[in-house]
Amino acid sequence: MATVPPGIRLLVAFDRDQWYRALTFILTFLLYTSFHLSRKPISIVKSELHKNCSSVSELATIASSSSSSSQQPFLPSLHTDMDCSWKPFDKRNYRQLLGAMDYSFLCAYAVGMYLSGIIGERLPIRLYLTVGMLTSGLFTCLFGLGYVYNIHNLGFYIFVQVANGLVQTTGWPSVVTCIGNWFGKGRRGLIMGLWNSHTSVGNILGSLIAGYWVSSNWGLSFIVPGLIIAFMGIVCFLFLIEHPNDVKSMYAQNTSPGKSVPAKSWSGVNGHTGVYLQYKDNKTQSYDTELLLPRDSVCVPTQPVVVVKRESEPSAISFMGALRIPGVVEFSLCLLFAKLVSYTFLFWLPLYITKAAHLDAKKAGDLSTLFDVGGIVGGILAGVISDKLGKRATTCAVMLLLAAPTLYGFSMISEFGLGPTIGMLLVCGGLVNGPYALITTAVSADLGTHKSLKGNARALSTVTAIIDGTGSVGAALGPLLAGLLSAGGWDQVFYMLMTADFLALLVEGTLSTLIALPPRRRSHTHTYAHTPTHTAMKPLVLA
Repeated sequence: MATVPPGIRLLVAFDRDQWYRALTFILTFLLYTSFHLSRKPISIVKSELHKNCSSVSELATIASSSSSSSQQPFLPSLHTDMDCSWKPFDKRNYRQLLGAMDYSFLCAYAVGMYLSGIIGERLPIRLYLTVGMLTSGLFTCLFGLGYVYNIHNLGFYIFVQVANGLVQTTGWPSVVTCIGNWFGKGRRGLIMGLWNSHTSVGNILGSLIAGYWVSSNWGLSFIVPGLIIAFMGIVCFLFLIEHPNDVKSMYAQNTSPGKSVPAKSWSGVNGHTGVYLQYKDNKTQSYDTELLLPRDSVCVPTQPVVVVKRESEPSAISFMGALRIPGVVEFSLCLLFAKLVSYTFLFWLPLYITKAAHLDAKKAGDLSTLFDVGGIVGGILAGVISDKLGKRATTCAVMLLLAAPTLYGFSMISEFGLGPTIGMLLVCGGLVNGPYALITTAVSADLGTHKSLKGNARALSTVTAIIDGTGSVGAALGPLLAGLLSAGGWDQVFYMLMTADFLALLVEGTLSTLIALPPRRRSHTHTYAHTPTHTAMKPLVLA
């Protein structure tokens, strides 16, 4: 008999739940990669928009001076709409106008994020996320169509940015809730660190895709990412599984009648349907117990699995209730300043490289991806270290402490050539995005499943939305302030970034101190144990 191929042995080595867990990990990774992929083009296109206008202005100045010296009339045809494209951004205040576009997107994103988590807990996540991705693809394509149809109205682009910012808020609470449902707290920092690299991967792919067309047809820099996120929305609708209990329900309903009789269902503690199977001995066993029984036996005496059965589905947590969870407010404020720094780099780094290193838009966009490569490594390291130490706040504080002088070093070293710039981009990306990645993933999941919630996993979406929504306020302020301050020199922008980093460190240090304080004596908690002589559940009081 032939040996089983090693690939098949690898496939059967994993059980069904592990395969579904891997599917959820990969699918949510790709889904949110497409979100960031569709956000990146605006930062790549910025330098091209202003580059066209400024170059034409220089040509016009040269032509004007030559015509005045030769006493010939000036030819106004040099300053046409075709030459100086997209007139809203050809003025001296172009930085402020570009910053206003960033601000309109991020401000709408921040406001919408607070509502998104609350709405997401009350709707099916799969449908909610699908609609958000399809509409986000629509608005991303609309921005690119401005090039196709030669639209020069600033209000049009502001409207598209605001609408896109609102619908993109469906993404983060949904994917974090799904990944939190499938993965427990064990090694959560490492898993979330790997998973959160989708942010940097999306930025890298978005930069490469947008950079490919930016010099020839920047409209495609938006249209192609818009089509990608819309396509991934369809994939989400077809394949996303919100919770492991959904799979159990499906398998219970599809079980052949010869091996079991109809199933009963009840509302579980996490809002998903729990399944019980009825056996011939008229005893009811949970689905997890059924998996342990011999396939061909009719009845095997077993101890029932301890399950807290509730008659009604737990209500979603309120906004104020989520704020009262210990650590939510503190980590939210820390993320505000950390995300301010990260998103300033996201939206303004290509333009800064263009001006400082005198590179064209495509090369500057390609070089800016190194910041995201460093962010991937930083996010994974932050997760691994926090798992080993068991101290997420301390891990964030140390990385923030190292990030401040690194930012100052980047502003100095970037003037000394390409080699030092590459090195500092990698280091800055790791130290800036490390705390940002840890707070938005592992910390949010920890707080969303905090013991004070008593098993109500429906709070995860709201907690995630509050933390990321507060961080998005900083994400909105950073690019806006960068647009205003860069008019007086890029040094002022870096001073602003260092100040924000120190403020994040201050909040994180305060949080670390509070965590280190001895806890108060907790009130009595109740757990449930099963006694062999009774089918009812008795509470055991633990001191």
